[in-house]
Order: sequence, then C-alpha cells, then structure tokens
Amino acid sequence: MRLFIAIQLDEAAKEYLSSVQDQFRESNVRGSYTPEENLHLTLAFIGEYPDPDKVMDALESVWDGPFEITFSDVGRFDDLWWIGIQDNEALSQLVKRVRHSLSEAGIPYDKKRFKPHITLLRRADFAKGRPEQIVTEARTMKVSGISLMRSSQGKHGMIYSEMGYVTE
Repeated sequence: MRLFIAIQLDEAAKEYLSSVQDQFRESNVRGSYTPEENLHLTLAFIGEYPDPDKVMDALESVWDGPFEITFSDVGRFDDLWWIGIQDNEALSQLVKRVRHSLSEAGIPYDKKRFKPHITLLRRADFAKGRPEQIVTEARTMKVSGISLMRSSQGKHGMIYSEMGYVTE
C-alpha cells in the first residue's frame, strides 16, 4: 500500500484552490491538474508500506488540538505548481511530532525538508500561454485532525482514500 499522512481540506478551501487552478486554465496552461477531491497538504510521505494499523498506532499521540492554516502565494518546483502555506508554528510542530513518531515506530518516510504546499498542477505546459499573475488571497482554514491516506492508480488518475483519522 502506498501511504501518506495529510491534512484533508474542507470544501471551502477546495473551492478556493480550484478557483486558483482556473486562473491557469484561463491562460491556456495545459498539464495535469489535481482534481478538487484530491487536494490535500502532505505532512509525511511513507510510500509502500504494508501495515496501516501500525501507522495509525504511531499517530495516536501526535495530535495536539485544532489550529488554523492560511494559504499564501503560488510557487513551483520545475513544472509542478503549488500554493503555499504561511509560516505556522503549530503546523511545524505537528510535522515534527508526526515524523518523530514514525521514526520511533520504525516506519520509513521521505525525509526531505518539509515545505508546506498543496499541489495544483503537474507537468505545466505554457506553450499556449502563461498567466500574467496568479491572484491569491490569504484564506484561512481550521485544521481539526490528520488523516492516514492511501493512494492507488485509478483508470483516470490517482485515487486517494482515507484509511484513518486522528483528532482529539
């Protein structure tokens, strides 16, 4: 099973991020847009791992109560475009606790430096146009828990399924 730990987005956040994606579409930018239902904030990518129960056990002690995140500007890693999250101490501490708990349980995960972002578009192709400017707003969302997610390849792209949820 291909697993990751994420913050699921509420409907208002997904609608807002979809409107940001529309700015790319309106500029005729082609690529692989993240479907609205797949928009999320990854905290730790585990990858192939056979025991989701062990992951859930590791996550039981990491939740420290609700907090808010605020979306910021768009950015990119090569041809992958994303929207960032404003600096947030509660989020940073949560990620540290998640990763520490995974390490303590012997669960492997991608140890790249955490750069909080939500992927909007992969393989962006600007051959037919480039947006002059992508307009974003400092929208805020309450985070009430974290999810253990499974990703699998579907007929029309990736399918993300929640396998567990950790909250108060």
